[in-house]
Amino acid sequence: MKKPPLDRRRFLETATSLIALPALESLGFRRFAAAAEQPRPKRLVFLGFGWGVTNDSWYPDAKKPGRDYRLPAGLAPLEKHKADFSIVQGLWHRHTANGHYGSTFWLTGANEFGQPGQIFSNTASVDQMAASRLGAATRFDSLCLDCGDAAGGSGHGPGLSLSWDSRGKPLGGPRNPVEAFHKLFARDTTPLAEQKARLAERKSILDDARENAYELGRRLGKADREKLREYYDGIRDLEVKLARDAKWLGVERPQPRLAEPKPGLAGAEEIRLMYEILALALETDSTRVITYRQPVSTLVASLGIKVEAHTMSHYHGHAGEKQEASERRDLAQSELLAGLFDRLKAVREPDGSTLFDHTTVVYGSNIRTGHSLDNCPTLVAGRGAGLRLGENIVVTKGTPLCNAWLTLLRGSGIDVAAFGDSTGVVEGLVRV
Repeated sequence: MKKPPLDRRRFLETATSLIALPALESLGFRRFAAAAEQPRPKRLVFLGFGWGVTNDSWYPDAKKPGRDYRLPAGLAPLEKHKADFSIVQGLWHRHTANGHYGSTFWLTGANEFGQPGQIFSNTASVDQMAASRLGAATRFDSLCLDCGDAAGGSGHGPGLSLSWDSRGKPLGGPRNPVEAFHKLFARDTTPLAEQKARLAERKSILDDARENAYELGRRLGKADREKLREYYDGIRDLEVKLARDAKWLGVERPQPRLAEPKPGLAGAEEIRLMYEILALALETDSTRVITYRQPVSTLVASLGIKVEAHTMSHYHGHAGEKQEASERRDLAQSELLAGLFDRLKAVREPDGSTLFDHTTVVYGSNIRTGHSLDNCPTLVAGRGAGLRLGENIVVTKGTPLCNAWLTLLRGSGIDVAAFGDSTGVVEGLVRV
């Protein structure tokens, strides 16, 4: 009679006493042990929101730094996670003087007049610095989720993206859950040979464009050659993308435990679903670096608040309809963030740790409230960067926000001397 296949569950069920099993290769222990021994990858998530926070009820008491601080009302929904995040107070971007650039310089710290003769310039954002080091092994080096909420995610001004490439150009991405789901998980049923032919055609077009630009450049003046240089940079970016696409040809996208989203979601439900998709992107190792510019305007509308998102930010510390609306917005955002932390903690890694243990989540804005740019609201969570958590950290006035970004980069294993206008790491954020 044919013997049944070896099965660990069968072996345990027929045992008459509880004993520790040896690592039997026939039962698959070698595979599980190898997975558990692999160091888990670091992940970084940056969650940005527009128009700041309610000054009176979001920040902890700056006179009570350390662990024994009282969580303010605006962060009350995060109480059960208090030991797993820290608030950093006193950070700012010294180069940013325009209160209408809420998202534009949050992750860069750049000087908008940093390039002589240009009315606007930016530099690479911290997420893209991380993506250049952490993104080589994943299908997407980074994922830039954009709320598509007009000016609603950042204040006003040009360039609403959180993510900026090495040339200081904004990076776009999925604007809603449907687009995000398709980018990450939709299957390409095109035959592999046809996919390869399609890539080859796109590469051929780029080669032709490069050759034509080279011939043109020989006849241009200095100013036009500078513009052509930017064109070359764009071609190089596309070539890098094509090379990455070629690497993943024939590799099926993961199939998540999530039904394809229906179009039309807005506000709190949209953010909740984007958080779920964000967590799935990390869980499936589709990417290790994510930014998400959240839709504050539609969130406010979904709460039944009649005060417009921009208007409520100008309450100037006076109690009334604007401040009440601002406080309700903060509570809703904190509740959604608590849900994301729950989700990250629920995912078990092969070594028994959680996804939260290897992820760093930054939650904040370049704007404190109204158009105030000092003391940027900054919350950091997760154990991926070896940070000191559970504390109210108050830094010296004038400490660059880029010091926090440098701290996160180094804690995530990215060895850089500096970032932006950083002057060093935030010592109080480094776990001793």
